[in-house]
Amino acid sequence: MVSPAYDWSGFYVGINGGGGWDRNCWNNTALFGVPVSPTVGEGCASNSGGTVGGQIGYRWQSASWVFGVEAQGNWADLSGSSQSLVFPNVTNQSKVDAFGLFTGQIGYAWNNALLYVKGGAAVTDNQYSGWSNATGIELGTANDTRWGGTVGVGFEYGFAPNWSLAVEYDHLFMGTANSAFTGVAPANLGVNTRNEDISQDIDLVTARINYRFGYGGSSRY
Repeated sequence: MVSPAYDWSGFYVGINGGGGWDRNCWNNTALFGVPVSPTVGEGCASNSGGTVGGQIGYRWQSASWVFGVEAQGNWADLSGSSQSLVFPNVTNQSKVDAFGLFTGQIGYAWNNALLYVKGGAAVTDNQYSGWSNATGIELGTANDTRWGGTVGVGFEYGFAPNWSLAVEYDHLFMGTANSAFTGVAPANLGVNTRNEDISQDIDLVTARINYRFGYGGSSRY
C-alpha cells in the first residue's frame, strides 16, 4: 500500500479570529506643554476584546522540520478604561483597533500535525481618550502607531490535502510610547492638553484556517 505523506511546503492564505488582552500603564509627562518632573503614574488598566483578520505565508519542509515566514493583519477591538490616579475627575480610555505581525516560524511535523514557534515584528494602531467623570464629556484624544516584537506558539492540523486548522497564542511586546493629547472639549479645543508615556503588552489567542496552494504529498510505504 502507498499512502501520501503530508507535505507542509508551499504558499498559503487563511483567516483567523479570537480574542486578546492588553495591559496599558499611563505616566503623565507634561500638562499643556509644560514638562512634569518627576513624571507621575496615572495607573494601569487591563483591556480585552475580539479580533479577526487574515494571514499569508510560505513554508518549506525538510524531513520533519518545517520553516516558514508569515504576514498577518487583523482588525481588533481591545478596549477598556481606568480612573486616573493623578486627575480624580478623569477616566482614561484606550483601544487597540488593528495590529500586524511579521514573523518567521520553525516547527516539527508528525505527518499532518505540526507544532511550531514563531517570532518577529509587531505593529499596533491605538486610540486614547480622557473623559470627565462629572459631566461625561470627552476632554482630549490621542493616537499612535507603534512597532514592537512578538513571540508565539501554535498547533496546526491538516484535515485535508490543502486545508489545515490551527490554534495559536501570541504575546506582543510593544514597549512605551509618548502620546500628545489634543483637547476636544470646547474650553480646550485643539490645544495640547497633556502628554502621556503609555506602555503596552498584548496577549492573543486565535483559531486559524489555512488553504495551501499546490499540494505536494510524497510517497510513504
